[in-house]
Amino acid sequence: MRVELVPMEVLRPHERTIPKKVDELEKITHRWKAYVLPLVVDKNTGVILDGHHRHQVALRFNLLCLPCVLVDYTGDDSVELDVWPNCGRDSITKDEVIEAGLFEKLFPPKTSRHRLPDHLPPISMPLSRLSLPAVRLVE
Repeated sequence: MRVELVPMEVLRPHERTIPKKVDELEKITHRWKAYVLPLVVDKNTGVILDGHHRHQVALRFNLLCLPCVLVDYTGDDSVELDVWPNCGRDSITKDEVIEAGLFEKLFPPKTSRHRLPDHLPPISMPLSRLSLPAVRLVE
């Protein structure tokens, strides 16, 4: 899996987050001064599939980009979707996830559960790098 830096303005959440978990992750990220896991994002829409709490931390830190693994969400059957137990739903579709992200009709935290065929690669992307634009223009 290839990790790419994606501008914050491209990323669109489809679920709300749990404030306490964002607080905890913010402390850990500040201590490490880095992101150690990329987000999973639909390459066609920018909808975040996994990493909503990491995205919220980035907003708090005023970061300009985040490390992401881009997937073809609707075109790749190996990206599996289910619901978390006790989320209040029996099922969810990929189209519903995309619609929630595009139209900012966010699901409750921990509604959708995505599985990829491979594990996300471990990374160590410094916050100092994420404070810069995703792509540097040649001057």
